[in-house]
This record gives sequence, C-alpha cells and structure tokens, in this order.
Amino acid sequence: MSSSRTVARNAGIVMLLILISRLLGFIRERAIADVFGLSWETDAFRAAFNIPDLMYFLLVGGAISSAFIPVFSSYLARGQEDDAWRMAATFITLVSGGLILLTVLGVIFSPWLAPVVAPGFTGAQRDLLVVLMRVMFPAVLFTALAGVGMGVHNAYQRFAVPLLGPIVYNIAITVGAYLLGPVMGIMGMAVGTVAGAVGNFLIQAPFVARSARRFPWRIQLRHPGLLKVVRLMIPTIIGLSIVQLNTIILTALASTLAEGHITALNLANRLIQLPLGVFGMGMSMVIFPVMARLAALGDWQEFSRTLGTGLRTVLFVTVPSAAGLVALGEPIVRLLFEVGAFGPEDTATTAYALWFFGAGVFALSTVQVLTRAFYSLQDTVTPVKIGLLTVVTNTGLSLALLRWTNLLHGGLALAFSAAAIVQMSAQLALLRPKLGRRLDLRALASTFGRAALGSAVMFPAARAAANLAGTRVDLALTSGRLVQVLAGMAAGVLVYGLVAVLLRMEELQLVLAAFRRMARRSS
Repeated sequence: MSSSRTVARNAGIVMLLILISRLLGFIRERAIADVFGLSWETDAFRAAFNIPDLMYFLLVGGAISSAFIPVFSSYLARGQEDDAWRMAATFITLVSGGLILLTVLGVIFSPWLAPVVAPGFTGAQRDLLVVLMRVMFPAVLFTALAGVGMGVHNAYQRFAVPLLGPIVYNIAITVGAYLLGPVMGIMGMAVGTVAGAVGNFLIQAPFVARSARRFPWRIQLRHPGLLKVVRLMIPTIIGLSIVQLNTIILTALASTLAEGHITALNLANRLIQLPLGVFGMGMSMVIFPVMARLAALGDWQEFSRTLGTGLRTVLFVTVPSAAGLVALGEPIVRLLFEVGAFGPEDTATTAYALWFFGAGVFALSTVQVLTRAFYSLQDTVTPVKIGLLTVVTNTGLSLALLRWTNLLHGGLALAFSAAAIVQMSAQLALLRPKLGRRLDLRALASTFGRAALGSAVMFPAARAAANLAGTRVDLALTSGRLVQVLAGMAAGVLVYGLVAVLLRMEELQLVLAAFRRMARRSS
C-alpha cells in the first residue's frame, strides 16, 4: 500500500475522533460561559494555563514530537524493535523524573511566575491566579505522560485509541464546571482539569505497558538512539519555548485591556481550533510517522508526494473553514456560548476577535504539517530559527497595533495571524531545497488560489443565508440559533462545493474519500 493511501485510510477515523473531542471542547467552553461568563475569575483561569501549557509544549511538542517519534519510528521501519524499546525505556524514565521535578518547582514558584503570566493582574485576581496555577500544575505531569503514550501509539500506526484521552479530558472539565463550579467556584474547573489529565493518562498507559513488557526495561544513558533524541530535542525545546511566547505575549498584553478580553481571545482561539485541530492536527498526526518512515528509508519522491497531498488537502478545507467562521462569527458564538452569565455584549467581543484570528487559520494548519516534515527529516534547528522570527513579528505587530490603532484585542489576534503566515512562508521556503525541490509549490499555490476564490464566493452566500434565517426564527431560543447557524453552513458548503466542482479541484475527491471512510468506521 502506498504512503498516500495509508494516510487516507487513517485520516478519516482520526479526524472523526478529533472532531468529537473539539465538539466536546465547545460544550466545555459553553459550561464555563454558562456558570462564569466573561469575568476576572475566568481571565485568571485562562492565564493560569500559560506556564503549564509552556511546559507541556516543550515536552510533548519538543521532546516527543520532534525527537522521540522520528527516532522510535526509524528503528521500527528498519525492523529493530528491540533497540527501539531500549531507547524508549530510558527516555520515558528520564521524562517522568523531569516532569515530577518541574511540577514540584512550578507549585513552589507560582507566586513569582504569576506576574510574568499576567502583569496586569493585581490584588485578589493575582492571588487567585497563584492558587489556580498551583492546583493545575500536576495536570501537566499526567498530560505530558499521556503525550508519550500517544507517541508510542502513533509510531505503531495506532491512532484511534489515544484520541479517546482528550475526549475524557473535555468531559471531566465540563463536569467540573457544572457539578463543582456552583460549590467551589472557579476552583471546580481546576479540579476538573486535573481529573481530566489523569483520565487521559490512564487511557494511554495500558498499550505502552503491554508493549514494554516484551522487552527488558533498563536504563541505558549511552544508547545511540537516546543520544540522537537528545541532540534533536534540545534545539526544538528552545524553539518551542520561543514560539510559545506568542501565547504568553498575547495574554500578557490582553491583561492590560478591559476585563474579559483574555477570555474573549481564548474563546475565539478555541473556535479556530476546530478546523485547525480536525484537519491541520489530524493530517499532521497521521502523516508524521509515515514521513518519518519514508525519511528513514530515503524515499524522497514518495515523501514529497505524501507531504504535498497532505498540504493541499489541508488548504482545501481550512481556507473556506476560516471564511465560514468569519461570516458566521456572531451566530456561532451566540449559539455556543451566549447562556447564563455570558450576554450579547460578550458575544460581540468574542466574535470581533474571531474575525482577526480567522485570517491565520490556513497558515496555522499548514504549519502543523510542515513542522512535522522538518522533524521527520530530523532537522530541529531550522524550526528554531523560524520560531524566533515568528515571535519578533508577533511582538512587534502586537505593540504597534495596540499603540497606533483602536483595534484593541482584535489587533492582538491580527498580529497572531500575521505571525503564523510569516512562519508558514518561511517554512515552505526553507523546506523545499531539503527535498531536492520535489515539493510542488505551483500545485500548492493553485490549490490555495482556487480555495480562496471559492471562499470569496461562499462568504456572502453563507452570511446572507444566516441573516435570512435569523429573521424567521426566535434567536432567544437555542433551537432558533441552531437553525441560523445550520442555514449559513449549508449555504456555504453548497456554494463552495459547486465552485470546487466547476474549478475541477481534485482535493474535493480526497476529502470526500476521507469522509466516506469516516462514515464507514463510525457506522
């Protein structure tokens, strides 16, 4: 079976499970909005995630994604499973010890970290931030260990079971909001977060434990595979710490604005995570071990073909998805979050941020795949250089837009999107020479251009259908809001699909094939 067919075979079920997880994430956010609305407490809860998130991205995004999976997969591709697990035993043991140490240090030094995360917080809000950080730091330990488990699953081309973990994670936080929130306040959310992280870990652990029992579990600090992992992960950890600064900068600058803006930005960012997660992350998750295997075998023609197909499919879907989110921004936010303490003004504030985040969805999704391509080539230095450029772009634009425009938090979202486009462009420019110019940029540009044209035609159709439906239903009812959103989505999908057929976009067949596999697997 060709690599492209292997990717297509796995993509459907992966995207289905990520879609379920993302939808549960919206239910979770609706629970937070229902119980707490946009308040200084929810701002503190969002800010409390930043340092733990940084630790998670450094370990899972750096040590696991960029180093462990490519090296582990290369051993498996060459039939050296014993060596793969000798390396894995030492790696998992060291990561577990490091996580425990970082968790303890994080709990102890939370009072000193809080002003870095949100310099605009004072008094009771800063005190709450410190407490929430201390409660949620242990969640990083279990989430990162779950990430190791997902890495082992993916190296064996197993994608379905590990994706059940994030589903459990979202359910636990939702339960924490509704059951513990009325009793414990925002602390109920923190408890639910830790419980969800533990549940995620417990789902990943059994397969790793069963697989590891077949091999001797010994610490071999001089194993050549482990030394290669360390060489690869050090520059990546540096790079990811730089890139993650974008989120920290976003929160820090938003903390200087009016109450609720951090939460509005977080909710808008959550909405763009649907196409980004389902298609960008889903494709990168499936394509990564395949590219790592092809790189280990030196099959650069198939590597480039697989990468190109993945990129074109992502662009075909995420360009119109972003346009749809912008066209239907307010109706979608109203449907998902306007309940309880979350009012119409909060809806407008969140939808405003969504307009600017939407501009970067296609770039953020493409970066997910391109970054994994560099990691498959065991090149972790180039993404570091690009990450530094991204942070400089984001910081400079954020400060400029806050100072010289009245865009407010919309300016922060716009700077974030612009930085993502710069990152994508730089990655494409530096990756293609490494593949002997086999990556067809002309085909990518053609797909993007036709997707943008289809989206331009789709945008007014989706907006008009939603506005028309909004005049025929009661928008005070959830059912009426749902009808409005579905009407806009149906018009958008229909128009974009017709344009794709007229333009003879072959990516349409790839996406339809993935959805057919998804439907068969789900039934």
